[in-house]
Amino acid sequence: MFGNLKNLKDKFEEVVEEHGDKISDGLEKAGEFIDGKTGGKHTGKIDTAVDKAQDYIEKLGEKKD
Repeated sequence: MFGNLKNLKDKFEEVVEEHGDKISDGLEKAGEFIDGKTGGKHTGKIDTAVDKAQDYIEKLGEKKD
């Protein structure tokens, strides 16, 4: 079971390394979409969540370098 999880993690890191910029752009667009749907009521929280997710994606992409 742990071997399968490690394989999944490794595969995810490979995808992030190859497509991290696209994932980051998608997170940004998702945040903008959600912010629009909530009428801007939670802009700060949404921006914080998107920033943290983008930071995490960036760190994962750097691990393979």
